[in-house]
Amino acid sequence: MKFEFIEAQKAHFPIELMCQQLGVARSGYYAWQKRPESSRQKADRALAVEVAAVHQKSRGTYGSPRVHAELRAAGRYVSRKRVARLMCQQGLAARKKRRFVRTTDSRHCQPVAPNVLARDFCADQPNCTWVTDITYVWTRQGWLYLAVVLDLFSRRVVGWAMSEFIDRHLVLDALDMALKGRQPPRGLLHHSDRGSQYASEDYQRALASRGIECSMSRKGNCWDNAVAESFFSTLKMELVHAADFATRDEARSALFEYIEVFYNRQRRHSSLGYVSPVEYERTASPVAQAA
Repeated sequence: MKFEFIEAQKAHFPIELMCQQLGVARSGYYAWQKRPESSRQKADRALAVEVAAVHQKSRGTYGSPRVHAELRAAGRYVSRKRVARLMCQQGLAARKKRRFVRTTDSRHCQPVAPNVLARDFCADQPNCTWVTDITYVWTRQGWLYLAVVLDLFSRRVVGWAMSEFIDRHLVLDALDMALKGRQPPRGLLHHSDRGSQYASEDYQRALASRGIECSMSRKGNCWDNAVAESFFSTLKMELVHAADFATRDEARSALFEYIEVFYNRQRRHSSLGYVSPVEYERTASPVAQAA
């Protein structure tokens, strides 16, 4: 195992140094190199290529659980521990999340709704409970703000909007996209923070006109909207923190592609049994297929 590690890392570190650190002789390593490759080693070498390809396809974001799920979906039945070992040997890992600043401004005089959702983030059918929030993306032209609406049933982004202004029009555009695309029944529960955009008369009027019940997080409690917060954390980790957007239009294109192509239709979600939101809706519920 030590010799295999040295072989995998020899392009990055001196062989002599690795032998010293691992407590093996260089002569032993070179003797190991001359041995015929075993069938297991050949299989590992081929699998390592597949593992690297899946990791690259995920934009370098997947850890071993999602890489393993992707391989299984392609008909490759290998253990998760083996995938983790091959990723480690190649220096492949999931991106780590960073903390980021919230955008909520609750210093307003508009009425706020009670926390009806009460951290019940499970929904047994689509268009039953939506959560929404706002985040920001830095570009060299200045901030670009993103509002999203997610369906708790599948964690799918059903509505989104972008603007250089963080106002009620931003969240209204995201809501309008969700309403037009999903046509939810009356009685849907809509949860947000208590920011001025969501508490505005225009936004509350839009909800009331469609028979949507409003729920808001308690003041200063981000965990009350944890699913939306988690989505933004994933978005920042997998896209934004690795990018340097020259313009807002460049950021808009990247965010559109991430949400509609990658996140909704390709990215494997751990809470959905490692399938994408669209696939989960397609297979988990006959009602969802019509949505």
